[in-house]
Amino acid sequence: LFISPAFLLFLIFIAGPLLGAIALSLFQWDLLTPARFAGLSNYKQLLTDPVVGQSIGNTFIFAFWSIVLHIGIGLLLALAVNRAMPPALKYFLRTVYFFPLLMSWASVALMWKFALDPSFGFVNYYLGLLHISPPNWLLSPQWALPTIIAVDLWRTLGFTFIILFAGLQGVPAYLYEAARIDGAGPFDRFWNVTIPMLSPTLFFTSIITFIGAFQIFEPMFIMTQGGPGNATLSVVMQIYETGFRAFQMGYASTISLVVFLVIMIVTLIQMRLSRYWVNYD
Repeated sequence: LFISPAFLLFLIFIAGPLLGAIALSLFQWDLLTPARFAGLSNYKQLLTDPVVGQSIGNTFIFAFWSIVLHIGIGLLLALAVNRAMPPALKYFLRTVYFFPLLMSWASVALMWKFALDPSFGFVNYYLGLLHISPPNWLLSPQWALPTIIAVDLWRTLGFTFIILFAGLQGVPAYLYEAARIDGAGPFDRFWNVTIPMLSPTLFFTSIITFIGAFQIFEPMFIMTQGGPGNATLSVVMQIYETGFRAFQMGYASTISLVVFLVIMIVTLIQMRLSRYWVNYD
């Protein structure tokens, strides 16, 4: 009786749509005419579709750099704010780092799209004043995906920072004091005290960051439309294009199952590897 509300929500919003996607992947349906049973034809098409392969590759690149940059820079910011400083300054820095996350993806994407515009964007203007030749941020196949990675980092870094900052505050001070008495330097204290005690938080952050990064959609859709030349096409955007623009709902469901399997497999691998480096003592 007590778990029934959560169980019903799970059935309606998770298990039901998942089973529906599995069933729909066996059909061809354009939303306008009755669905036709197609067997495994959608899966055969998936194996030979170069666009889906490119979108999955783009998403893996985005997810990899998202994890590396979020954890690396987020940890540096958390360590900096966790140092002794006036409480008002600490509160101000926490607010500044977290504030971009309060903005919607649509407003952030539009803001940076105009800021990086090669004709009137202020980024290229100030780079020009410094006699630096700016690239075509969102129009270059080489620069478009790194630019979106940077924009995503600007907006979502505050979430990683807050989690890691909370984890740092949970590290007992007596461990640092004991390490200092034993002659451990700053790096030794960081490597042998901070990292082991923070490992559960780092593990949680890596999983959440990967799941969020592999489901990225809004910045690609608003800033580049997946271009140029599919250089920023994410797999979730490919699902949207396939299902709601090409009206191939069965094939879109097949691609969505790939996203589900990738996230599940990578998460299971992360959980398996966590036993070798995550310390819960």
